[in-house]
Amino acid sequence: MHFQKILSRFPRLQPPPLLKQIVQDTRQRLSQSSSLKVVVLSVMVTGFIGTIQQLGGLESLELPAYDWMIRLRPNEGPDPRLLIVEITETDLRFLNRGTPSDRTIAQLINRLQLHRPRAIGMDLHRDLPQEPGNKELQKALNRPNIVAITKLGDTDADRIPPPAYLPPEQVGFNDLVVDRDGVIRRNLMVARDMPSFSYQLALTYLEAQNISSQPDPDNADHLQIGSKTFIPITPNSGGYQQADTQGYQVMLNYRSARSIARHISLSQILNGEFQPEWIQGKVVLIGTTAVSGKDYFYTPYSPGKLADHQASGVAIHAQMVSQLLSSTLDERPLISGVPLIWKWSWLLLWALAGGGLVWRQRGPLMLAMITTIVLLLLSCTTFGLLLAHALWLPFLAPTLTAITTIAAVVAYRAQQMQQQNRMVMILLGQNTSKEIALALWKNRYRLVQSGKLPGQRLTGTMMFTDLKGFSSISEQLTPEALLDWLNEYLSVMTEVIHDHSGIVSKFTGDGVFAAFGVPIPSVKPEAIAQDASRAVACAVVMGDRLTALNEKWMAQGLPPVSMRVGICTGDVVVGSLGGPNRMEYGIIGDTVNIASRLESYSKQQQTEVCRILISGETQAYLAEYEQYLPKSQPLEAWGKISLKGKHQQVSVYRILSTDPEPRIFADATLNPIGEHYEHLNSVNT
Repeated sequence: MHFQKILSRFPRLQPPPLLKQIVQDTRQRLSQSSSLKVVVLSVMVTGFIGTIQQLGGLESLELPAYDWMIRLRPNEGPDPRLLIVEITETDLRFLNRGTPSDRTIAQLINRLQLHRPRAIGMDLHRDLPQEPGNKELQKALNRPNIVAITKLGDTDADRIPPPAYLPPEQVGFNDLVVDRDGVIRRNLMVARDMPSFSYQLALTYLEAQNISSQPDPDNADHLQIGSKTFIPITPNSGGYQQADTQGYQVMLNYRSARSIARHISLSQILNGEFQPEWIQGKVVLIGTTAVSGKDYFYTPYSPGKLADHQASGVAIHAQMVSQLLSSTLDERPLISGVPLIWKWSWLLLWALAGGGLVWRQRGPLMLAMITTIVLLLLSCTTFGLLLAHALWLPFLAPTLTAITTIAAVVAYRAQQMQQQNRMVMILLGQNTSKEIALALWKNRYRLVQSGKLPGQRLTGTMMFTDLKGFSSISEQLTPEALLDWLNEYLSVMTEVIHDHSGIVSKFTGDGVFAAFGVPIPSVKPEAIAQDASRAVACAVVMGDRLTALNEKWMAQGLPPVSMRVGICTGDVVVGSLGGPNRMEYGIIGDTVNIASRLESYSKQQQTEVCRILISGETQAYLAEYEQYLPKSQPLEAWGKISLKGKHQQVSVYRILSTDPEPRIFADATLNPIGEHYEHLNSVNT
């Protein structure tokens, strides 16, 4: 509802013509700077989502999104250069063993060698003899096209050594990099200066074509096989955030959701149930696919399968061998990420796209259509870059950025008029001092745009007061009479505070929270000292006014009351507190807490009408800048005391006199042992 309609119900709140003109000018400025606001909102949302992304908050969503895009790619079919000889449960039952003996493996290798494979990879641990036939296996493995495995492990206890009789160039580790969600998406090519099983097999296959590996001429830290450079991923590649990329890792570019190569069982090879061309010139990988072998892992294709959700270890090694061969020989691209600055730019692009398209839209149907179009365009672009250029860009982060920016723009436009109305009501209805009104006036444009005053750090003097004896008064008066009595008291105290350039931040029943040096900050120490002097002088005058009020109330048959005052000088933060439905000008900080604790400290130690306690910080300002203070006031040093809720003790002083024209004498010191004592009452000396 327009603010004039609201104000028309309250004649006293009708804004003056000048205020109406201000609101109109502000609305015009807002409409003229719509493009800037879209940019600002987009940058803010990008910063927020980007920070969450950098902290790893979206990785658990980005990785499944990446898997989804991998599953959407066309199936490239099996790699004809590979053959997998699998050891199945049927084979183990036939052999009547949990793992084939060395003799069986030797027979298998010898049978394969008859048909001249380029490379044979044995994905079986043979660090210990599996008799019978260990000597036969040693002889069978004594061929240069054989590659066996070792396990590096995370610790020495996890390490499984290779067969002791094999040279290093015929050994590769079979350790796999498993992401936090248990899925294998990366190909670890080198670790601890040792090649992987798949890397060693690929090099063995490529030797027949005189292709070898060497450091990249342009970057010695990168590996090059033939003319293909394998650029390693970084901890923040694609959707990863702070991933462990130790060693030399590239993204595993899976070739097929189905079998990566032709599978043939151990029994079929030994029984001759195969065609020789299946083996000739191929990379043959030998490994177990028996469920009892527990060598199964999740892949990006696992969620899309109705059965056989996991792939065997030997099949994953085959995928890695195929990737290395295809990248080297077939120019098949490697999946890569982008630099960090590009990722931030990617988020900002979609934030601007979403915010810019919905800025001038009103209807919910159009907003829904635009949001859908933006998300479809984002999905197609992200998938298209992965499909055409093997470029992995985050998907969930820009999706959240676009949606959040759209929501922010819609919310901003929906609340724009309400924010203007709220500013008008604050300016007209704020029951506070002229200083706060001036602060609101000076910040009116920021108030319109943000709906609140920004926080500001400054040094001021805080004062808390409370009445002693209020309960006796409340017992003798009706609620209506008590309210009149309390308003009379608060009216007098508020007038004194304003006379001493203070502001009333809030009333707490019969208590008052006042501040000096707020909201217009006092920058110079001399000005801060003057604020402290005004606060002390104000407290003294409040005590005198209370004495006069007590005389009046006693004449009416009411008991007298006394007052406690706590004063502290220090840093505070001022600004608006609350939300859209309730907002006030607030002051927060440890200085406020100390002043409040001083007021309530040791309530029984009060004999005068107005007990005034000040902190050591306040006394220090008065002492250091005494030349700026016109008069003096004697102090009593209470030493360092412990206040409720404070771990550190606070130096406290009591104002001794209640002269209506107070004088601050600021040379009070503590005796060497910190005991309380009366300061010499030497006024005007």
